[in-house]
Parts: sequence; C-alpha cells; structure tokens
Amino acid sequence: MVVLDATIVNVALPHIQDALHFSGTNLEWVVNAYALAFGGLLLLGGRSGDLLGRRRIFIAGILLFALASLAGGFATDQAWLLGARIVQGIGGALAAPTSLALIAVTFPEGRERNRAMGVYAAMSIAGGAVGLIAGGLLTSYADWRWVFFVNVPIGLVVAFLAPRVLGESERQKGRFDLPGAITASLGLGALVYGLSSAATSFTNGRAISHWGDTKVIVSLVASVVLLGAFALIEARSKHALVPPRVLRSRNRTGAYLISLCIGTALFGMFFFMTLFVQQVWGYSPVKSGISYLPMVGGIFLGAGLSSNLVGRLGARPLMIIGPAFAAGGMYWLSRITEASSYAGGLLGPMILTGLGMGLTFVPLSLVALAKVPNADSGVASSLLNTGQQVGGSIGLAILGTVAWSAVASNLRSASAAAGSTHLSQSAQTAMSNHALAYGFSQGYLVSAGIALLALIVSLIFIRIKKADLEGVDPMAAPTD
Repeated sequence: MVVLDATIVNVALPHIQDALHFSGTNLEWVVNAYALAFGGLLLLGGRSGDLLGRRRIFIAGILLFALASLAGGFATDQAWLLGARIVQGIGGALAAPTSLALIAVTFPEGRERNRAMGVYAAMSIAGGAVGLIAGGLLTSYADWRWVFFVNVPIGLVVAFLAPRVLGESERQKGRFDLPGAITASLGLGALVYGLSSAATSFTNGRAISHWGDTKVIVSLVASVVLLGAFALIEARSKHALVPPRVLRSRNRTGAYLISLCIGTALFGMFFFMTLFVQQVWGYSPVKSGISYLPMVGGIFLGAGLSSNLVGRLGARPLMIIGPAFAAGGMYWLSRITEASSYAGGLLGPMILTGLGMGLTFVPLSLVALAKVPNADSGVASSLLNTGQQVGGSIGLAILGTVAWSAVASNLRSASAAAGSTHLSQSAQTAMSNHALAYGFSQGYLVSAGIALLALIVSLIFIRIKKADLEGVDPMAAPTD
C-alpha cells in the first residue's frame, strides 16, 4: 500500500489538476509533498519502532496513512490535498520500516525468513507497477478521488488484523536522539526536494535545466551541511538515531548502496516507460497500466525463486545475477523505437528486468538485516527504505536530465535537417515521436548503467557466507 501510493497518484495527476485547478508548477507538489515527508522521516520512523514497540508504531502509521487517504479523497482545494499528502508520507514513514523489522524479529533466520522476505520483496517492488495499473483503472472507470479512497479499507483491515497476527516487540531502553532526528529529517527532506526540483523539464520543444536554479542549489547545499552535521552528531551520541555499529558491516553497507542503485534505476524507468507508451504509442492510462503485468509477473517469479535458492546458493550469487538480469533488461529496453511493437520491443525487456529485481531484493533484505541485534532492526530496515526513496529521487533527476536533453537535441537536429520545408502534421508528429523514443532510450541506458553499478557493488562489498543467513540468533551482536 505504501509503495503503491508513490505511483498510483501519478496516473491521476491530470484529473487532479483539472478538479482542483493546480498550476503545472504546483501540481508536482502532489507527488513531492508525499515524497518529502516519507523520505525525510524514514529514519525516525524506524527508530521509533525500536524504542516504542514496532507493532504499536506500525499500526499507528497504517491508521494515520488511511485517515490521510480519506481526507485526501475528500479534498476540495489545493492546500487540503497537499496537507493530506504530507500526513500520508508521515504514516508511510512509520509503517514501512517497522513492517520489515517485524518480519525480521518474527521469523528466525533461515528458511522461514527467506520465504517471508520473498513475499515482502514481491509486494514491495511490484507495488510501483500495481499502482500504475490501479491508477489507470480507477481514474478511467471511477474517479480520481478513488486513488486515495482505495487505501482506507486496506488500512483498516491491516490495523484490525495486526494485533491478532503480530507479536509486539520488546521496547528498547534509550531515548530519542532529537538533534540527530532533526538534522537527518531536514537533511533527507532537503535532498529529496533538491533532486525533485532539479529534473530537467521539456516545454515547447526545449529542454529546460533546473540544476542551476537557486532553490535547487540551496536545497542540495543545505542537505550536505545537515547530513554532515547528522554524521558528526551520530558519532558522538549515546542514543544515536543511526548507531554507527549498524554501518560497520561491509555487507550491510553494500546492501544499502545496492538499495540506492535499485531505487535510482527502477523509479526513473517506470516514469519514462509510462510516458513512452502513452505519448508515443497512444496507450490509454488503463492500457498502459495493464502493459506492466508481465513485469509484475517477472518480479513475483524472481522473488519466489530467490527465496528458495538463497538457502542453497547464498546471497552473493543472487545479488550478482539479479542486477545483471536487470541491467540486461534495461539495455534491451533502450533499443525500443516508436516503430516497435509491444511483443517485440517491450515484453521481453520488462520480464527480464522484473525477474532481475525479484532475484535481487530478497537477498538484499536478508543481508541488510543479517546479524542485526533486535534493538537495531528498525533502524536497519529504515536505512534500506531510505536508500530506495532517495534513489528514486536521484533517478528522476538524472534520468530526466539525460532524457529530455536528448529529446530536445534530436528535435533540433531534425528541424535543421528539414530546413525551411513546411512539414505536414503527420510528419511533425512522426518527428516528435522519434525524438521522444530516442530521448527515453538514452534514459534507459542510464538505468542499465546504474543496475550495472549495483552488480559492481555486489562484487566488491558482498562477502556474506551462506551460513550467516541460516539460524543465526537475531539477538546476537553483529560480528561480520
């Protein structure tokens, strides 16, 4: 539900703009308000679960998320909707890391946890694609408000069942690291905002770079200063928000870097693939959403295989094979053109990419939580979520800059080649479609490169042994 909400709203944005009279600039805040609150508060949400009880914080986050979704669905003006989106992000920041931590402390390391992580991985990665499908169906056959209302019954059912199926974790001794929480939340928020605002836009055939905008520079500089201050505070604090011991493991640090790469590659690819099938191939929102189904199938297949194989092969081989498949699928996707067919140009790359992501995420989660003491499982989980969230912002910023710049360059070259010749409407459309296909293909190439970087990180950092994932006491101190 939490991951799905990052994409389900995207499909409804044009309808929201018409209903609540958003300007083009303000409309991006429907997405950014959620991303800022979610990304900025993930570390605090994870630590809250460690100190106050994970089930308690999980239920509180789910109920807050559902309540904010209900409020967002009834919004009658812009401020109302943006306020609801911020509260949704806060609820998500409480629920996401505690859900993963609850799995870690509920299932012992070994076969049981591997299976649980397989289900979690499939749900987490597929959530983005399912959001696009659900968004298309709801906006086409119901109303844009249902992209928010749909969360309410799910949230209520989850909150009702949680006390009956989840045990409460032991509350850890300690207090909140307030200076660390403030600097981390503001620093991550500034980073997400700066990257979200930096993405190159495309208007009237021109790519407009925002990397030099004052607000972008100020936000990114502020994020560096605040996160630097956070690192200093954590090194000296007795009650650190992110205890340095969590990051001492080479394997765990590698897992967080891979999580960052996955978020960067995957969210940017989703964004431009959706634009491609709608703007170049003329797909409706419903058809574009349904086109993702094979990728969802690949993710579920990969996660299922991975949860069964990780006990036999260990984590490292899967964390090499998975990114290699994903990189291959994204490179294959970069070969797509405006003349390609769905079966010939999109189906194969999506299945291969989905399979690679599914194979990667299960061992990634297991490594990130392997041999983490119970007291730190919440913050260890939140770091994994933070990597994906920040990676998504980086992906949209970098891929947007590359793709739209390439689109504008291709259009300029085509216009210069045409000279003063008057082009028919069909010729102009063909030229525009070719430019979009070319530009987006460059974005997919960058995604492939980032997935390849995840493979390199696996080769360098991941050294965890198969025995380390089998039956290790989760209360033991990390020694890897």
